Amino acid sequence: MKRSKIAVGCQSWTYDDWITKPGDQTCFYPRGTRSGEMLALYAKIFETIEVDSTIYGIPTSSTIQNWYAQTPGNFTFSLKMPNEIVSFLDKTSVRSLGEFCDRALELKEKLAVVLIHFRRQFGASKENAASLREFLTLLPRTIRFAAEFGDRSWLVDWTVEELEKNRVALCLVEDGVNSRELMFDMMKKSTVDFSYIRFKGERDLPKSDRIYRARDANLEIWKEEIEKIKTKEIFVYFSNFYEGHSPASANKLKRLLRQKTIDPSEIEKQGSLF
Repeated sequence: MKRSKIAVGCQSWTYDDWITKPGDQTCFYPRGTRSGEMLALYAKIFETIEVDSTIYGIPTSSTIQNWYAQTPGNFTFSLKMPNEIVSFLDKTSVRSLGEFCDRALELKEKLAVVLIHFRRQFGASKENAASLREFLTLLPRTIRFAAEFGDRSWLVDWTVEELEKNRVALCLVEDGVNSRELMFDMMKKSTVDFSYIRFKGERDLPKSDRIYRARDANLEIWKEEIEKIKTKEIFVYFSNFYEGHSPASANKLKRLLRQKTIDPSEIEKQGSLF
């Protein structure tokens, strides 16, 4: 069977901690990098990004066009669905859902997946199950969606079945809360043609400029399971809170998967981008 295409990246790119400080070894962005230069520089090293800022609202067309223009043709964006839509899951969300999806489609071929993140407060009750089932039918088939559940009680066969009726992938999460074995079991039951994986962690790290807690053994375990996934595409995104510095974590996994990596120091040697 043909191997899955695996795209590995980070959860957001706008971190001042990633800018190399004068006199220090290269962190990620070259010394003196401005915020408006970050995305184009990031896209020289990774081929995909998860956009966190969209949870706060629908981005403008000019923002989408700017993202598109700053990145190469093979680059992709996964967008988190705005909280204002996910928090209600009723007919009042329909207009906002339509507007958001229309805006997301302005990324054209660079749109990877839309992540629907249900917070822990959204428990697996009968009422919420009915709301979820109705909401899933509203999702347009022109976009790929993945769903992440903060409440682990959703991780049952019923949920996978309901998601797959609407071609929605269950987001697999490494966060120290959800059972890894259960995640791997859910992974095997999926029939959607893409997979979505997020590496998270305790939000207790002071900065995001380097690895503070190496999790190499954990990455080895996930690497073995990721290579067993039988989907066309796999999208993997790292949080700074996983090890302390998500670009380094993403490159660790890429090396384990025998993918080519680019050291940030190579970008710095090229001089200023603008």
